[in-house]
Amino acid sequence: MSRFLTPAKIGLLALIELYVDKAVPTSSIVDVLSFITSQLIDRDISGQPANGANRWEKAERTVSLVISIADFEKVLSPHTAASGMPGRSLWYVFLDKLWKINSLDALHDFFERRSELLVKTKEELRRDTELGVTPPGPEVILLSRNSPFGAFIRRAQLEFTRLRFHDALDLWKDFVKYRQTTAAFYRKKTPSFQRLSFDNVLLEGEMTWGCSVEAVASVAYGDMLRDDPSSTLPVSTDDIEKLLEFQIEQMQKYGNRIPQEIRHQFHDLLNDSYMVPSLSHYLSYLDAWRAGDYSTSFDLLHKYFDYTMQHRDRLFYQYALMNLATSGVTRRLYPLCLRRSLRPGENRDITCLNFALNWLFHFGRAHPEVTRELESNSMLGTGKESLAFLRSKAKETGMWTLWSSALVSEAKMTLSNGESIATALEHMARSSQILVERNMKSAMGNQLALSIALWDRLGISYLSSTTCEIFLRCHARHTLFDDELKVTCRQASMLALKGKYDEALEKLEKMNANSLRAWKPNQYWHKFRGIIKLRRDLHRNNLDGAERLLSQLLQSKDEDLEPDLAFVIDSLHIECLTRRGNLEEAFAKVEGLVSELRDENKDIALRVRLLLIKAELLDRCGRPQKAFTIAVRATNVAWRARLIPYLWPAIGAVANILNSLGDFEPAIQLLMAVLPRSLECENSAMTAKLYSFLGDAYMGMAGTMPAKSHKRREYMTKASEAIEKAFNHYSSMEDISKQCEMMAKRATIMKISGENQLANDLAAAYLALRRDAALLKD
Repeated sequence: MSRFLTPAKIGLLALIELYVDKAVPTSSIVDVLSFITSQLIDRDISGQPANGANRWEKAERTVSLVISIADFEKVLSPHTAASGMPGRSLWYVFLDKLWKINSLDALHDFFERRSELLVKTKEELRRDTELGVTPPGPEVILLSRNSPFGAFIRRAQLEFTRLRFHDALDLWKDFVKYRQTTAAFYRKKTPSFQRLSFDNVLLEGEMTWGCSVEAVASVAYGDMLRDDPSSTLPVSTDDIEKLLEFQIEQMQKYGNRIPQEIRHQFHDLLNDSYMVPSLSHYLSYLDAWRAGDYSTSFDLLHKYFDYTMQHRDRLFYQYALMNLATSGVTRRLYPLCLRRSLRPGENRDITCLNFALNWLFHFGRAHPEVTRELESNSMLGTGKESLAFLRSKAKETGMWTLWSSALVSEAKMTLSNGESIATALEHMARSSQILVERNMKSAMGNQLALSIALWDRLGISYLSSTTCEIFLRCHARHTLFDDELKVTCRQASMLALKGKYDEALEKLEKMNANSLRAWKPNQYWHKFRGIIKLRRDLHRNNLDGAERLLSQLLQSKDEDLEPDLAFVIDSLHIECLTRRGNLEEAFAKVEGLVSELRDENKDIALRVRLLLIKAELLDRCGRPQKAFTIAVRATNVAWRARLIPYLWPAIGAVANILNSLGDFEPAIQLLMAVLPRSLECENSAMTAKLYSFLGDAYMGMAGTMPAKSHKRREYMTKASEAIEKAFNHYSSMEDISKQCEMMAKRATIMKISGENQLANDLAAAYLALRRDAALLKD
């Protein structure tokens, strides 16, 4: 295996010569030059944005070109040649040039003549002038020596001169094999082509040696010409290293695993090379880590850094510790990863130390129970002080990604603590300015995810869903797949809150299958699908199916569940217990979560949500007045923190308590004030509950009016309308139990109003709903 040259690169050199010789027609120049350039330049020059489906096309093209000449045929066959015999395709002219390299000596001549394609140096021009050589005319195309094509030609010449004889002979044999698949086509177009035309020495010796030429060919080429499957593929060290670097970049940049087809092709190339780069162990580590095989990834990481330490001393030692710490998190080796995360400071590597501190901060936010003791003994103080330190150091050292990340983390902490929204927006604006100025497309996922959460907390669901759509359409292809997955799940969650379960599941099903081969995204995806199905089963009153899903989701909660999903599953568990009537167990679950959140200082929104659940449980117990303090406290905290999606339910809980106390008019005033704003949240369950409370309040007011009075009938009509709206919202969510409850309330109102026929119709509809629910459950 040579360091650089392969038969594919000889083909590229021949194609460049066709371009210089003006054999490529004007209409085909763009296609041909784009093909050559895509193989010579690492970056994608097409300008087309990459997505999950075409992100690995470059690796596929590289592997395909190395192992087969078919890619040249695919590009050149549709085009006719601009010079030569009329009607000949550019593919034939290209093959003619390759087949004229008919011996090892001709291969040497081919590389020597590459200099004729380049602009001559000053010394060469002076020497030509002394010898009387006429300089080329202005119509002749010559390549600049520093252009991509010129640099490629000069390096190819240099690498060929460095080859030892047996390496040059191996390159020639690989070239013969690479070209041999086109022999049948070239024979049809060229009458003079013979059986031994691939090697001019054998062709000329056939007349002299006779039958002995077969023995000579067998000694020289072995079984290679009979397509021996055991023969090696023509791959160079340069190809292997570029493929390795590309695959590692893709995995680190987007968080995906290598597609199976590319992985198998690359392993074939790697097995056929006698030198295995140490970087291949790091690639295997990343793939094993993404696959969830942590024992194997741990061993492969040790193997990679064992190789690098032999050649690079201790330069990358701290990065080995950082990688081990990251893998330690996933494998729950918390004490080990905490010790290793701060080791980069020993080598005074400020860059690595800053990233280690940033990682430690985020790890502490996700697992406060692990880092509590470390933070108490740390000189950095609280998380806010740590972020301020990181932000200043990142700004000093020009670490723009870390600077932006620290600003976003400060905004998140501000929102989590229920502090000023203006301060959070200021941090977000500064982070956005850095991203735009530095064109940091890969960091847009973190930025827009926070924007989505902010609009959601402010109760403007439309802007939240619009930001999700903007991210998925414009920025997802440049960011980690984890960001795309979580934003898509957020979209699916919004659809589920509206009762559009099938659309939500369809959005999840459309995600890239190869990206979901990574273990953590795959687990997150499966669990979120389970959450949507669990929510649907609860609303359809299929409690047996819901409990089966819950048992599966709760099994892995303590081991590998993402923190943002844990509370959702806990709240759905409480709802399932409530629908079963196990209110005592539901209360115990709520109290346990309250104490846990208080100890870990989690997001204030979660604590408000638990207060609302507790108030709702007291209402289900028939003691809503005992929840007055809880409801007022939830309202106060939600107002101060601007948690709008929780503020309206909290006010609704206060209105329900007022209903139980007989203060119907203040309850109506509260509900009429918040209902228009609650519609902006696009949460059908919340809006339906508020309408239900409003119907109860109107019915209470009707009870205070004289019998058969106009006011009494007016209030009962308003109560019926409110209950009907609540029924419609519950219907959109397919909440069978609540639909039956609202239908029963409407039937009761009609009965009291004297509308017996309508009351009987509503009672029949109630029974039909119960039957449908039973059928749906079965």
